[in-house]
Amino acid sequence: MPDRIQLLPDHVANQIAAGEVVQRPASVVKELLENAIDAGAENIQLIIKDGGKTLIQVVDDGMGMSVTDARLSFERHATSKIRNADDLFQLSTKGFRGEALASIAAIAHVEMKTRPGTDELGTLLCIQGSRVTEQEVITTPVGTSVAVKNLFFNIPARRNFLKSKQVELRHITDEFHRVALAHPGIGFQYFHDGNELYNLPGTNHRQRIVHLFGGKTNEKLVPVSEETQVVEISGFICKPEFAKKSRGEQFFFVNDRFIKSPYLHHAVSAAFEGLIRSDVHPGYFLYLKVDPGSIDINIHPTKTEIKFDDEQTLYAILRSSVKHSLGQFNIAPVLDFERDQNLDTPYDYKEKGAQLPRVTVDAGFNPFREDSSRKSASTRFSSKPESSWESMYVGLDSQVGNENTFSSLTVESDSYTSSIFDADGEKEQRGSSFQLRRKYIVTTIKSGMLVIDQSRAHQRVLYEKFLKSITVKNAVSQQLLFPMVLHFSPPEMQMIREIQESLVAIGFAFGEMEEEQLQVTGVPLMVSSSEVGMVLDHLISDYQSEQEGESFSQTDVLSKTLCKSLAVKSGEVLDTESQMALVDDLFACKEPSLSPFGKKTYVTLTESDIDKKFI
Repeated sequence: MPDRIQLLPDHVANQIAAGEVVQRPASVVKELLENAIDAGAENIQLIIKDGGKTLIQVVDDGMGMSVTDARLSFERHATSKIRNADDLFQLSTKGFRGEALASIAAIAHVEMKTRPGTDELGTLLCIQGSRVTEQEVITTPVGTSVAVKNLFFNIPARRNFLKSKQVELRHITDEFHRVALAHPGIGFQYFHDGNELYNLPGTNHRQRIVHLFGGKTNEKLVPVSEETQVVEISGFICKPEFAKKSRGEQFFFVNDRFIKSPYLHHAVSAAFEGLIRSDVHPGYFLYLKVDPGSIDINIHPTKTEIKFDDEQTLYAILRSSVKHSLGQFNIAPVLDFERDQNLDTPYDYKEKGAQLPRVTVDAGFNPFREDSSRKSASTRFSSKPESSWESMYVGLDSQVGNENTFSSLTVESDSYTSSIFDADGEKEQRGSSFQLRRKYIVTTIKSGMLVIDQSRAHQRVLYEKFLKSITVKNAVSQQLLFPMVLHFSPPEMQMIREIQESLVAIGFAFGEMEEEQLQVTGVPLMVSSSEVGMVLDHLISDYQSEQEGESFSQTDVLSKTLCKSLAVKSGEVLDTESQMALVDDLFACKEPSLSPFGKKTYVTLTESDIDKKFI
């Protein structure tokens, strides 16, 4: 029997490895930025074109590489971070696998320019699909510049899998935020299509958060600080009143490495229990320092998952630290059953001594003396008497003789009584309805009974109205008497700019758009001014949760979000006219049986179904 097992060629093995390491342009950005940080860079530039599909370039002023190191860096399992297996438990660098550059070079055109500080000349290296096409000596500044062009050029299926430019740019921005927050002492510049998005100088943690998420973020932050033998916790949490429906501003860093941990997230949420609603999420920027030997990073190629030796202890310490900060800064109420608040001395009177009360006596008081002010007050409301009572009836005969005097009055008559029966006859023909548990509308049909979920039915009605308004672009907008100013972070403002055209088509009108605030001058007829902020928050939340990947277009996401926010909720009372109007609007839709999210809007109970219940 011939041998069938053979070693794969290097370029094939690299393409397979790239499937785990490089999932989208944001993965390349993460790997290149972390390499620049490991190289000791103090200033890093990130240059993006076409959402990362055309160009991803990272320029740093780190230590650079020699000719041999530059060539060897693109080989699999070639790294300068570790030497043996024991180093995996004492990691102080971002990378250690030695797979990133080899995987990137297997699926893109890579151009590297590098020069160490000890050499006068640098090295240019060009690689296409794991094949070196050019290597020469050039003049270049100290440091390294890596340009990744035409990502997935040799894997068309993966390239077609990429989302739109705006979506990929948002993922790149998220990765940039994570790296920039983990290393506030390093200066970062971020460019997209020639426009500078961020210019961050080296600073402390608080200022880095403010530079990334806007000046309004400073007033939201509450510091957290705790040092134990197990973990050292520092960073900030957001005040409860600034909790959002989206999970955008939630960051955990362990030893300056961003991680995702639902377990630790639950610890923070438990500390906020009772302070925020169940449908919103607290924001936090928490930095944990632990012994490198007590964690395992080598779980997934993206290195965002970590295993801890003692998760339960870490959970308890983190929860108590957040609770302590909330109470220390008077965010959460502190209960002390041994103290009577009525006996507390106000701060203004704490240092003041006691004073004897003084009694004053008016020796000249006379209770029988008339008060001049009281006398004038009594005459103030005196009315002027009429000359004679006959004058009150002057002109009465002329008013009685006027025929139009009682023309506006209506009295009961037979015709009015008959109109009542006519109206009832019309209602009997149209059908009757009632509201069940403030959630369902029950109405009769020829074959039996119809039970409608009022919230889902209204969602379907609004969804088709919004789709039509955005497509036809003939929505009516009601102008606000006083423009409304809403505050958002720079990433949220970027999302609003992306969907601005669709919002205008649906009836919104905007004034000035600044970096952190938005002026709303008009709203659709179906949206009240008090709901504008809620609607826009829901839109941002849906886009951050990547619902656009499940929908057909941006229009579909927008329509679904608006109908979900503005639809009648379960528990709202509807009068009979509103119930019948909702039923009529539902069955005028193209797809009345399903809500926009694919759930049933109504069920029918035929007469035979009801009869079976009595068998």
